[in-house]
Amino acid sequence: MSGQQQQLPLTAAPQASGIAAPAASAGPAPASASAPAAALLLHPPPPPPPATAAPPPPPPPPPAAGPLPALGLPAGSSAPAAFPHGDPALNEQEKELKRRLKRLYPAVDEQETPLPRSWSPKDKFSYIGLSQNNLRVHYKGHGKTPKDAASVRATHPIPAACGIYYFEVKIVSKGRDGYMGIGLSAQGVNMNRLPGWDKHSYGYHGDDGHSFCSSGTGQPYGPTFTTGDVIGCCVNLINNTCFYTKNGHSLGIAFTDLPPNLYPTVGLQTPGEVVDANFGQHPFVFDIEDYMREWRTKIQAQIDRFPIGDREGEWQTMIQKMVSSYLVHHGYCATAEAFARSTDQTVLEELASIKNRQRIQKLVLAGRMGEAIETTQQLYPSLLERNPNLLFALKVRQFIEMVNGTDSEVRCLGGHSPKSQDSYPVSPRSFSSPSMSPSHGMNIHSLATSKGSGTHFSGFESSCSNGVISNKAHQSYCHIKHQSTSLNVPELNSINVSRSQQVNSYTSDVDMETDHYSNGVAETSSNGFLNEVDSSQLRRQLCGGSQAAIERMIHFGRELQAMSEQLRRECGKNTTNKKMLKDAFSLLAYSDPWSSPVGNQLDPIQREPVCSVLNSAILETHNLPKQPPLALAMGQASQCLGLMARSGIGSCAFATVEDYLH
Repeated sequence: MSGQQQQLPLTAAPQASGIAAPAASAGPAPASASAPAAALLLHPPPPPPPATAAPPPPPPPPPAAGPLPALGLPAGSSAPAAFPHGDPALNEQEKELKRRLKRLYPAVDEQETPLPRSWSPKDKFSYIGLSQNNLRVHYKGHGKTPKDAASVRATHPIPAACGIYYFEVKIVSKGRDGYMGIGLSAQGVNMNRLPGWDKHSYGYHGDDGHSFCSSGTGQPYGPTFTTGDVIGCCVNLINNTCFYTKNGHSLGIAFTDLPPNLYPTVGLQTPGEVVDANFGQHPFVFDIEDYMREWRTKIQAQIDRFPIGDREGEWQTMIQKMVSSYLVHHGYCATAEAFARSTDQTVLEELASIKNRQRIQKLVLAGRMGEAIETTQQLYPSLLERNPNLLFALKVRQFIEMVNGTDSEVRCLGGHSPKSQDSYPVSPRSFSSPSMSPSHGMNIHSLATSKGSGTHFSGFESSCSNGVISNKAHQSYCHIKHQSTSLNVPELNSINVSRSQQVNSYTSDVDMETDHYSNGVAETSSNGFLNEVDSSQLRRQLCGGSQAAIERMIHFGRELQAMSEQLRRECGKNTTNKKMLKDAFSLLAYSDPWSSPVGNQLDPIQREPVCSVLNSAILETHNLPKQPPLALAMGQASQCLGLMARSGIGSCAFATVEDYLH
């Protein structure tokens, strides 16, 4: 440890960074701690004086001014500030609204096409007043003639990807005459009118029960409505029709041949009129979900009736090939073999090659990035050398796993983090997931098999259980890594070569530590379910709580910074790499990185994209597709549905790919 102490005194890391002291605050620390934390990676403190000398005072923190070259940010601002908490009741209401809208309109991408959530304070006539989070509308004009009518539109148009869209308006007060209109209008329609009176404007009026379709002359439609009534408006974007409801009962079709991109609209005309809108903030009076189920069934029946004709056999063969290549791509060895036999196909990749990729994937998904890099370099010696940006991304992920306490370089230094810290989620992924890795299928196996049963995965040696290093090999690996922690930055490029030579004796038997892991999943109990860990009793600690591990992590961070600078000199600026490194280093700005605004990096699910990219790079070395044809077909189908949504074809809402995968 003396070499490490010369790199970094034991007192420097926890005191300067505010990240290792056990008495740290429960919530995330503010970003003011970020400058010292990041500076430790860039400017090692001076070595301690000889043992005979009196101990000097602790070194002062680095200057607060000036940019940090590693992060590209001013000192003291390397990580975003914590999110404001606000009113808990409002936050809960917003969450409930989000959940309800997602359930009603799952095909809508609100980043691209936001849903209406309130009335627009900018898109209304002056006689309209808004209150209660812009959901309540009241009339504040004279109300003497039709020229005093006033309307307001919602904040956004109705996205076609809704398929079926619905909102409700409660009449709080009918006012003097109840001249109220509820409906739809296009952007730019005059707001000094009730909905329905002008072109591309549609409304149902309360005083006479008439419907107005782009005309000042109404047509008999439904009953009048008054104080206490709840009027709903449903837009069917599949057949471009609209119907209204009153107090939960449908009144039938009011309009047909509606244009796209209409906004929910409400209009008032006489004093005292007040209405409240419900865009999903509360459960609807009308059972709109039942109506949606009807249309979902209709659309799926249309898809099922699509004519195949004489090409059924040809299509069947093509689909079988796609399934086979998918199994091979993600390393499902035994399943790929069995499927190939049952369909008279040949597996395009050698079985040993599939197992090698599977082994590396399991290491990545278990958070053992150092071992994954070593194994990749041994099995595919020139792969990472030819892809320096890939190697950099893997090492950044390794730094994150060091912070998490899951990488072997820190685990073997004495700190074993709580199992909740290094577990991998046991949840099935859809084909649209960033990586359909072997872990998803294997998790089912590991949960169905009781611990210690001796069952091994097909295709592995008898000494292996899950494709990652055994305990004995792990101890050897830790010994090697411990010896290498005093390497200087210029030696970074030679580290991997020497390590690859040292691990030759055991990499062929790469296996999972069965006492702590099962395919990257926390230890299972005898009944096959995950042992529950009380997070309040086992507080997550940086690098698993080991002082030596923290030192190794900081040393590794300096190596990573040097590698980043070398890449920039040799390959030019790379904004992706810069952001990746900045985000990783920002974790050190918080006493509890897991609860910080950048803590999502520590989520085991973030290992999947890394796993997918590395797997694709390995496949390229075998002249195999980076992505399996089945995944490409699924992606193409999803893109087509997105194109349908942008083109205003509402049936895309009920033709999601996921419906046909389960």
